[in-house]
Amino acid sequence: MLADFWILMVERGWALALLRGSAITIAIGLLGMSLGFVIATPLAVLRWQKVAVVSQLVDAYSIVVRGVPGLLVIYLLFFGSVDWVKTVTSAFGYQDSVDNAYPYIIGVIAIAAISCAYSIEVIRGALQAVPHGLLEAARSLALPGTVTFFRITFPLALRLALGGINNVWQMTIKDTSLISVVGLQELMRTAAIAAGITRSPLLFYCIAAALFFGMTAVSQSLFSRAERALNRGFGGR
Repeated sequence: MLADFWILMVERGWALALLRGSAITIAIGLLGMSLGFVIATPLAVLRWQKVAVVSQLVDAYSIVVRGVPGLLVIYLLFFGSVDWVKTVTSAFGYQDSVDNAYPYIIGVIAIAAISCAYSIEVIRGALQAVPHGLLEAARSLALPGTVTFFRITFPLALRLALGGINNVWQMTIKDTSLISVVGLQELMRTAAIAAGITRSPLLFYCIAAALFFGMTAVSQSLFSRAERALNRGFGGR
């Protein structure tokens, strides 16, 4: 039995294929989450400041994206843009190269759009949770608003938001399994292909589950260490 497993995983190359799929999963998750966080930060500030009209638009975006399945967001982005992207790229003679990269681009954008919607609420909540006494102390020292925000409010908000950002990341790394529908061979699609070819679905889906669990467990450990480090001096352990 172990010999058969060795032949299947090593000699036939499925172990390497699953590791490659895991690397793509992590890369898409990191790129999408990073892009989503960068976009979510100013949007969350606008929502927190309750800027007229803009705040309502940001709120509407967050509610809509969080209220529909992530798979639907991916479908809308992929099928809603594929035609005009092909038209533009073919006009400039780059259709073949863009066709190969398109699933990766859509995967990153879709994950960014989903994680951004959740990150907006996490960051906004953290900004609101910053103690008002600290802000009043800054005003009593006549600190400019920008200095108060970048030196006091935002750093404290990031510390408070770290637990929520961890949750968004854990969700994001699992949502990468949805982008297999656009043809990207991340971990879940690789496992599905292996299960179909070898007719061993239980084995490969269990391996995929173990790999996903490993990713989330390592991520949880790293976030826990970061929280302990940032909570020093604030009563955290």
